[in-house]
Amino acid sequence: MLRKLLSLFVLCCLGLLEQTPPVASTGAVPSATRTLVWGSGLEANIVLPARFFYIQTVDSSGRNFTSSPGENTFEVKIVSPVEQFTRIWVQVLDRRDGSFLVRYRMYASYTDLHVHILLNDKHVAKSPFILKGPVYHDGCDCPQPSGSVWKKDMQCPVSFPQIEQDLALFPRVDPDRNALEVPQRFGQRQSLCHYTIKDNKVYIKTLGEHVGFRIFMDAFLLSLTRKVRVPDLEFFVNLGDWPLEKRRPSERLHPIFSWCGSNDTRDVVMPTYDLTESVLETMGRVSLDMMSVQANTGPPWREKNATAFWRGRDSRKERLELVKLARAHPDMVDAAFTNFFFFKHDESLYGPLVKHVSFFDFFKYKYQINIDGTVAAYRLPYLLAGDSVVLKQDSGYYEHFYSQLRPWEHYIPIRADLADLQEKIHWAREQDEEARKIAVAGQQFARNHLMGDSIFCYYYKLFQEYAKLQVTEPKVREGMEQVEQPTDDLFPCSCRGKVKRQQVR
Repeated sequence: MLRKLLSLFVLCCLGLLEQTPPVASTGAVPSATRTLVWGSGLEANIVLPARFFYIQTVDSSGRNFTSSPGENTFEVKIVSPVEQFTRIWVQVLDRRDGSFLVRYRMYASYTDLHVHILLNDKHVAKSPFILKGPVYHDGCDCPQPSGSVWKKDMQCPVSFPQIEQDLALFPRVDPDRNALEVPQRFGQRQSLCHYTIKDNKVYIKTLGEHVGFRIFMDAFLLSLTRKVRVPDLEFFVNLGDWPLEKRRPSERLHPIFSWCGSNDTRDVVMPTYDLTESVLETMGRVSLDMMSVQANTGPPWREKNATAFWRGRDSRKERLELVKLARAHPDMVDAAFTNFFFFKHDESLYGPLVKHVSFFDFFKYKYQINIDGTVAAYRLPYLLAGDSVVLKQDSGYYEHFYSQLRPWEHYIPIRADLADLQEKIHWAREQDEEARKIAVAGQQFARNHLMGDSIFCYYYKLFQEYAKLQVTEPKVREGMEQVEQPTDDLFPCSCRGKVKRQQVR
């Protein structure tokens, strides 16, 4: 419900619904008492690697700002009343549409936290917001024993269409049978991880030669089991790009968890490793994540370059055709390669290479081309979150959220062979306001469905529903080793009313 209200609120603020709230006039002054503050980051029980909440600037007449009042308009301080110092990093991100996204990463746990939001030294809305503790940091290993309580706190959706679609092919799952048959069928030629979650501990056995990508799945499983008790389950994760299960539904299928699905395979789809890592490492090792994009969406729509933009490597033939098209029509398409790997013999035809462009600079352009690489292009969540309209190639590959996207509402569809790309660019130029509405709807979809809380909800719901299908007991198999939680003796946490295992960071 909160996500739906947020979606309607933002669309109203941007003037895309018939009944719109009044908009602040030029020169309006923000009001501390009328400005709105809301979000999960103001709830003690919602533990994320980076917590977040929102500020919507409103003037004294109750009119919403739809452009930035200035990136330094609001000051946010998060303190503990019983600690002299708090190890909390806070960032206030100006989304340039009159709203701000405030994110913060905690490096220790606290009894209580007070969130002070100030406008010219005056408290905003109901500031200070008090988070009654304990308030756990992401590394604190204090899982909520009840999955239903955790899902309610997180405001998780009741269902996910892709999970229902994927698991419908597996009316029953036999961990004993899969433990024998999957390694025999895939273990010699593919790279997989065989996981068991038992008593909320994670165990693993790797299969194949190239298993380095296990680090993404290991890290997420450890993070999830620190937050909530996960049902016992046993499953296989495909570490490669391509989905594996190619048998027809009428044949004996094996449930393989993959980061990407396709129309001619039967894998169980998870959020991509790229999106998963960006959630775990927000305000950490990654610079591109679903929050940072929202503060780096380029110039206002009317000032963007009305050219379709693309950069990437040569991982698909259609990408070669795109670069060829850009050379023939530079007034419509700006596309070039930053790396050659798959078609090195054609570098003289499609080069020279150009320098890498900051992803945030993509949004200097109105139109973003999303075209498959080896599989689905994992950049789509970030493109949607920007302030440009996405021209998405028709594709047989899909990520976990594609089934919720609707063409002409969240993106402009283009044919798989790109034959209508010029026509669609011309349409977007001629129907600028319609293109703008599609861009905003796509952006709102990303904000509502692809943030960190949604990713945690998706994984938990997938594991929960999959566990229900098991007809034999998940086991810690011979050759499995436990994936240990990282220890942290410097900033331990004390679990209240939950099962405490180990203190971690």
